[in-house]
Amino acid sequence: MKKLLLFTFIITCFIPFSNYGQQDSQYTQYMYNTVSFNPAYAGSRGVLSVMGLYRSQWLGLDGAPNTQTLTINSPINERKKLGIGLSIINDAIGAANETNFNASASYTISVSDIGKLSFGLNAGGTLLNVDLSTLRRFNTDDPLLENDIDNKFSPNVGLGLYYRTNRFYAGISVPNLLETKHFNKKTLSSINTQASVFARERINYYLITGHVFELIPFIKFKPALLTKYTVGSPIQLDLSVNVMFNEKFTVGTSYRWSKAFSAVAGFQISERVMIGFAYDREVTDLGQTRFNNGTYEAILRFELKNIHHEFLTPRFF
Repeated sequence: MKKLLLFTFIITCFIPFSNYGQQDSQYTQYMYNTVSFNPAYAGSRGVLSVMGLYRSQWLGLDGAPNTQTLTINSPINERKKLGIGLSIINDAIGAANETNFNASASYTISVSDIGKLSFGLNAGGTLLNVDLSTLRRFNTDDPLLENDIDNKFSPNVGLGLYYRTNRFYAGISVPNLLETKHFNKKTLSSINTQASVFARERINYYLITGHVFELIPFIKFKPALLTKYTVGSPIQLDLSVNVMFNEKFTVGTSYRWSKAFSAVAGFQISERVMIGFAYDREVTDLGQTRFNNGTYEAILRFELKNIHHEFLTPRFF
């Protein structure tokens, strides 16, 4: 039964040419990982910020999504108008492994006494590998599964806007404006058919926003929202509510519309180091299977000031 679930899942994700589904990496702690999908965020924290994230989705189900993310961003001048960043995201799911790398640059202007607006641009590429031998175990006679895809490169170009005050933020972004088609020319020609799309990268649109409300001096309420739209797929809504104590410990929950509930916790260990954890539980039929033990996500963020940059106190997002 476990192999049957995996096979069905892989076929759904990779074989039907008209089924696009969700393609960009998915995060529960998106509010700490904004630079990976909005280049305008680069440098907005005012210091050199390094973040690593590990996500294991649907633990217990072979071939389920697994994501590792590394981001670095920092302002590069004393006035903090210019920011740069780098993100590397590795996604493995079933037979496919995709590595995305992007360099980001941002420019910030003051639009009011308390508000700043940043414009961002990212450029990079994606390497796609598909090991079709893992699918041939289930269908040994399919000519479409004869040749693997090895390090197929496709370029990435994206844009973003990010507005922030000390207590509010909002951003819109399109991290990849290019739609890339992936197919195996040799295999398709060998069966005497026209070139057909094996998989297509679809444009993803993001809207993110959040606010910090002070309930009492040592307790703050932090709601956040991520909206994601991919052409050909339903809109994804992630709503998070967190409570911060003494600007050190944060605990909360989130809901991915019609998909999953999550528990989230974070701790500001020191001025430089923050850790965060999340656990997701699917509310779909997949979440009820005996082999699905939920999704785990962990982040570690390290920040370092330099000659031009001092730590921001407090730092809410």
